[in-house]
Amino acid sequence: MSNSGEQQIVPGISISASGQATVDPSLADVLFDLAVKLEEPTSHPVDVQHVLAAVVLAVRNGDLAPGTKLSAEDLMLVEVLAPHVKTVFDKYDGRLGLDD
Repeated sequence: MSNSGEQQIVPGISISASGQATVDPSLADVLFDLAVKLEEPTSHPVDVQHVLAAVVLAVRNGDLAPGTKLSAEDLMLVEVLAPHVKTVFDKYDGRLGLDD
């Protein structure tokens, strides 16, 4: 990766040492579609930031392999991410970032 100090979480998503996430524009629709699919199993109003946080948590927890290609059609991925989305809501009341 050309940006020193950034760690790839999964293809198209990296995070800096300061915690700033970088998302490849090609993943925008995938993250949105995953958010929609995660609303029912989590009973929360999921948005793209929640999905992004869940992906980071899942990789760091060892529940998701760092090389996993994200797809909204991957039902196993939705199952893996759902508990992490719930964690974001349980621990942080769904609030992420400075503008929440």
